[in-house]
Amino acid sequence: MIKRPFLAALAALSLSGALVASLVTASPASARPMKPGDPVPSGTVIPAAMFGQHVMNLEYGNWPTIPIGSVRLWDNQTSWSSIEKAQGNFDWTNLDTAVATAQKNGVNDFLMVLAGTPAWASDDMSAGGVAGVLPGGAGMPRDFSWWDNWVRQVATRYKGKINNYQVWNEANLSTFSTGSPEEMADLTKRAYDIIKQVDPGATVVAPSTGTRLGGPFKKFYEPYLQALKAKGWPIDVFAAHTYPSALGQTKDRAKLAKDYTTMLKKYGAPDKPIWDTENNFGLAGPGSANPEQDIVGQTAADWVGETYLDALRLGFSRVYWYRWTTGEDDMWGIQMYNGTPGAIAFKTLEDWIVGATFKGCTNKKGAVTCNFTKNGSAFRVVYSDTNSPKSFAVSGAAQACKLDGTCSAPSGGTISTSGPVKLG
Repeated sequence: MIKRPFLAALAALSLSGALVASLVTASPASARPMKPGDPVPSGTVIPAAMFGQHVMNLEYGNWPTIPIGSVRLWDNQTSWSSIEKAQGNFDWTNLDTAVATAQKNGVNDFLMVLAGTPAWASDDMSAGGVAGVLPGGAGMPRDFSWWDNWVRQVATRYKGKINNYQVWNEANLSTFSTGSPEEMADLTKRAYDIIKQVDPGATVVAPSTGTRLGGPFKKFYEPYLQALKAKGWPIDVFAAHTYPSALGQTKDRAKLAKDYTTMLKKYGAPDKPIWDTENNFGLAGPGSANPEQDIVGQTAADWVGETYLDALRLGFSRVYWYRWTTGEDDMWGIQMYNGTPGAIAFKTLEDWIVGATFKGCTNKKGAVTCNFTKNGSAFRVVYSDTNSPKSFAVSGAAQACKLDGTCSAPSGGTISTSGPVKLG
């Protein structure tokens, strides 16, 4: 047995119709490299996979009523602790159903989170038990060879089906992991080597890190990057979660994204894609001064659209929304289920930009213009990055379209808007 010291971190709770099958999505390994913080390169064709979701009850066959391009398997009872409840005995039922459901609906892009130490393997049974993590699930395996076997089993069974693997969820928070940065780097390296041996075409995504709590973010992630660098950067994609505080807006989320890429630069991270593997707004915390917020109506629609458009400007090539539900879920500020403003905005922005060629964004004193071409026609999407309305010229635009899917001919020479409007 390999026993390691316990590292306590500050606890914090962070917690689809199919798209056109012929749309080809480049894998991260083949995508053009970007320096951390650089925008997604001009000339990039926006893939469906950029629009990721978590899907509540996917393991039971639930599926969104809007198109999605990729799915992250987390909080679907598909973690290590949910599958290998007894050593050597694997119950793949939930994962098989989740994968089959997505494939039946035309989605073949998965991000499987490998995290969650089973109780029989955990070094600390008190670690876990909240936020969907089973008791012991936040602990480290007492013997890392058990992790090796788990990774090999899942990569072998789902070779050719699951194309992306993420090592851990929010590894900087003791809610999800009590391992040290060095231990997490070791798990990352082990997973990378095994997955590449079993399925060389699969993508290995670094453990996500929460950024809303600056202390735990810096305390864990700086030494993790140093340890990962010492191992030769054994990942294909970096990952962060940029939930702002409960009272935060899209401009606050953008700042957290910039803080993350600044840290990557500081430690000499290589030019690799960056994914935001969990996002929403209004999540309670930090502390009692930030109670859960309900974000509704046009604001909800605007913030969903801005989240994905900001990703292009900030160098994040995917965003996985948390989450599609079967009805109201009070934990999350922006609801995403059939007919909600957030869901309608998600689908509308997909319709606008998936398959379009991105031509870059400009920002003039908070007035953002992102340019695209699609089917031989140019268009632009305009919005404010200050969460206050800005004025935009509408010259050359025959229509102004909103995220609720409605369009009208613009009158006058300018429009004023806070949220995204398509001009074309």
